[in-house]
Amino acid sequence: MLVRTLAVALALALLPAPSWAGTTRYDPLRAGHPLRIIAYALHPVGVIADTLIFHPAWWLGTHEPLRTLFGVEVVIDDSAEVAAEVARSAAEQKAEPPATPEPAPESPAP
Repeated sequence: MLVRTLAVALALALLPAPSWAGTTRYDPLRAGHPLRIIAYALHPVGVIADTLIFHPAWWLGTHEPLRTLFGVEVVIDDSAEVAAEVARSAAEQKAEPPATPEPAPESPAP
């Protein structure tokens, strides 16, 4: 019994453990690139513009009368319905009996 308990404990101890993400370290080779410096400065501007301008503009554009004016089509996520339709089609194709070949016409005997 003790051997079995030790074996189970050892097996559980050897299971793969989750990997812990380390902190991002400063890399002077990447951080000093001129485009990276510009990105450091412009990223907050983009986040602020997205939050204060683009999200409200999108919300307004998806409501009438602006939706018709701008030609916005509201797309409904129907992925579950599409998946069910594909599964139904696959089941129907499996259920159909295979087509039997037509017998070849017999040629007259000489």
